[in-house]
Amino acid sequence: MSDQSAAADVDVDLRQLFASLARNWLRILVITLLVTGLAFAFAWLATPHYKATTQLKIQLSESAYTRPAGTNEDDKPVLDAEGVATEVQVISSSDILNKVAGNLHLGDKPEFNDALGMSPAARLLVIAGLKSDPAEIPLEERVLTKMRDKLNVYGVEKTRAIAVEFSSEDPQLAADIPNAIAKAYLAYQADAKTTSNAAATAFLGPEIEELQKQVRDAEAKVAAFRSAQSDLLMAGNNSVLATQQLSELSSELSRVRASRASAEATAERVRQALQNGGSLDAVPEVLSSDLIQRLRERQIELRTNIADLSTTLLDNHPRLRAMRSQLADLDGQIRNEAQKIMRGLLTQAQTAQARENQLISDVNKLKAASSRAGEEQVQLDALQREANVRRQQLESYMASFREVSSRKNYLPVDASVFSEARVPSEPYFPKLVPIVGAALVGSLLLMSVITLLQELFSGRAMRPAPGARFERIEQVAMPAMSAPVVHPEPAPEVVEVDDQPTTVESELVPEPEPAPSVLEGAAAAGSEPQAEPVRSSLGEIDVEKAAEKLIASGAARAIFVSPEGDEAAASAVLVAREVSDAGLRVLLLDLTASGAASRPMLDSGLFPGITNLLASEAQFSDVIHADLYSDCHVVPVGTADPVRAMRAADRLPIIMQSLTTAYDLVIVECGPADAQGISRLVGDSTEVFMSMLQADDEVAQAAVELIESGYPDLTLVTPIGHETPGNPVPGRRSAA
Repeated sequence: MSDQSAAADVDVDLRQLFASLARNWLRILVITLLVTGLAFAFAWLATPHYKATTQLKIQLSESAYTRPAGTNEDDKPVLDAEGVATEVQVISSSDILNKVAGNLHLGDKPEFNDALGMSPAARLLVIAGLKSDPAEIPLEERVLTKMRDKLNVYGVEKTRAIAVEFSSEDPQLAADIPNAIAKAYLAYQADAKTTSNAAATAFLGPEIEELQKQVRDAEAKVAAFRSAQSDLLMAGNNSVLATQQLSELSSELSRVRASRASAEATAERVRQALQNGGSLDAVPEVLSSDLIQRLRERQIELRTNIADLSTTLLDNHPRLRAMRSQLADLDGQIRNEAQKIMRGLLTQAQTAQARENQLISDVNKLKAASSRAGEEQVQLDALQREANVRRQQLESYMASFREVSSRKNYLPVDASVFSEARVPSEPYFPKLVPIVGAALVGSLLLMSVITLLQELFSGRAMRPAPGARFERIEQVAMPAMSAPVVHPEPAPEVVEVDDQPTTVESELVPEPEPAPSVLEGAAAAGSEPQAEPVRSSLGEIDVEKAAEKLIASGAARAIFVSPEGDEAAASAVLVAREVSDAGLRVLLLDLTASGAASRPMLDSGLFPGITNLLASEAQFSDVIHADLYSDCHVVPVGTADPVRAMRAADRLPIIMQSLTTAYDLVIVECGPADAQGISRLVGDSTEVFMSMLQADDEVAQAAVELIESGYPDLTLVTPIGHETPGNPVPGRRSAA
């Protein structure tokens, strides 16, 4: 049985496994107590260490009465996380630590100076060269290294506070050193501001004097340029006089042009009305004349009288004729008056034209003057801007200088101590109870785990798994002679699946194993080297020729039918191994009921196979295994229920197609199947073989039935006489 099947046939006996703890309780208890005692001794004899913490707030704390004018509480800078981290590095700097070490005389204390009070053992190690001599290191560096080992400066999370934590064997030093570091940091901040203010004062003084001179020169240039340019006369609205006059004349010119155009248009309308004899009532200027209005009224009155007299008098009556004559005179007077209005409009247009010409001449002159004034104004603006910039810079420098000068003796730092370190009364190390408790629990757990692993790896905690079978695996004999073989198996039973009778499925029902006497007889026959095999007369070929035929034809599938039972299935196994040794990728699919083709390749019948794949209990990677004696792969019968697997027999063509795609050749051992049974397995590039051990009537009848059923290229193959090269040694256990 293989290692894989053996591992699946055993289980862990949890009761036996945990019973090992009770059997080894004394060893566990002794080692646990020993470790706990060592931990207690270490905690009791260890030098106590004390820890104290000083906390600083990083924030500008300036009084509202000393704050510069024009600023408020919100104008002060706020440090972010990076700013707080920078201050942490400043506090941990070597300058501050050296200053604190000098003020507290830490170099005189053995805790910070390894060269003081060295034990004889340490001196021997130094003399032997196994340890460096602390005296060779400068005192300042030794003290600084020790301080850094005991110092922890960190920013409090989500705050702008910094904690300065220090541990020491002396509780007084544990409190004095962080307080001294905080004071040294505040003094460093004040010194930095003093130095910065002094540098600012030294810089601003000469700069202010230089700027004052530059401002005077710039303003003098502006005044000189303004007085030298006659065109830069300024008007009342702070603009150049020429520009203002040009704007006014342009407005007047536009008005005159509009008046001239209106007079010309009106005169033209009156002229057209007089020439065409049309009505003058559509011309507003004619209607606005008082004389024409009176003539129109008289004209209307005469027409009214003529209309009244026409009802009682004839047309040739003297009165009517006199009135008509008066009416004609009125029309002539109206036209004469309209001509006078037209001539007045023409005169008005001529006057406007003369005025326009004069304005155009004046505008052209002002344009030239305004252009010169614009150029001069640009130069003046440049001089003025330069003077303004100088003055603004001067005023800014002077304000800063006054602020710096007024704060010489008042320099608030950007940090303050809000919690000073106090002398600790209890050491933080060692903690007796936690150390002893951790040693007790840890040693107890560790010894328990070691004991369980020893019991597990020794095999004493293993028991057979439920349902496991450890019987001897019987292998199919590889016959070497044509000795008579007894076939005890019954004829294949026909099972109806999807209304199609088939025999391949019925072969998956367990068949009786060959009788031991048959196998022993075959083995005895194979052991006689002088026996000559009896050659058949049906034209069969041997295993080598069958392999050569498959390789030469390039077949993708090879169907093997074994009408003589499981012993004849050896042909499929031998051909698969032969083709695999030739370098092709070969897979053997075992469809026999007893697994006669796959068991000699796997040494077990407990591997998942085709029935598990059909029953959806496994995938392709689970059912493909490696032959223990060659590079061939094999899909065994499997361990699933055959009846349940046969319900999905329609999936066999799909499975065959998938396997054909992955392998160069797929060999299927079908057992004693008929033509209808192998119809599901046949496809393109398929060769059909019949395995035989002896040329009897049963083999001949099966071959004739296959040929008549549509397989005229049937090839007979026999395993008799095949010699396996060497003794195969088991190798891999699963397909890659």
